[in-house]
Amino acid sequence: MSPILTIIVILIGLYGLATSKNIIKSVFCVTIIEAGVILLFLNLGNLEGGSIPILGNVIENIVDPIPQALMITTIVIGSTITALALMLCIKIFHNYGSVEWKEVLGREE
Repeated sequence: MSPILTIIVILIGLYGLATSKNIIKSVFCVTIIEAGVILLFLNLGNLEGGSIPILGNVIENIVDPIPQALMITTIVIGSTITALALMLCIKIFHNYGSVEWKEVLGREE
């Protein structure tokens, strides 16, 4: 996968975040940006023709496993943060009766 495609995914998420009027849609746009960043890091950590570092006796052209391990951790943390943000959206809906940015931010108490 080309880094250009992953940058396009990130830009789609940024566009959605900039134009979203709904809090839940904003949460999912941040998730799309996160997925694009993960794809970018995995793409940049890839070695063309590289082998798995565990198998094989020759230490040539091996792929570094650290970016893959970091991105697995990022996926777990990102899913947890997404779940927390959606839970906060439920709390916002219970308190304000809406999940629209204008209605929630425009209300003064």
